[in-house]
Amino acid sequence: MIASDLLDVQVLDGTRKPLGWVVDLRLVLDQPPDGALARPRLHGLVVSPRTRTSFLGFERSRVRHPWPVAPLLRRWHRGTFLVHWSDVARVPMPQEDADPALQAVVVLREGYTRYDPAL
Repeated sequence: MIASDLLDVQVLDGTRKPLGWVVDLRLVLDQPPDGALARPRLHGLVVSPRTRTSFLGFERSRVRHPWPVAPLLRRWHRGTFLVHWSDVARVPMPQEDADPALQAVVVLREGYTRYDPAL
């Protein structure tokens, strides 16, 4: 699976209620070095209930400029949350694109936790 398989995919909770769309991925570099750098590990998904667009870097807590772009994007993305990868129960498989009955969705497990997406 590649990152673009997850971006802009609808997210559902365990009861199939729509929660939003994957707008970003959070990666961490906490594994042993693989050459010059550590291998990235997928930590979680950033889910936005209102829009399918990215934060464009404005999720960083100290970014306030340029005005009015920063406040506008914060308002547009209100309700956005981070969900850890361990809370994901199902992800779309690339071969599912061939069958329209199998919509590409990310399904979260029952009892998932919402975290603040700010960096």
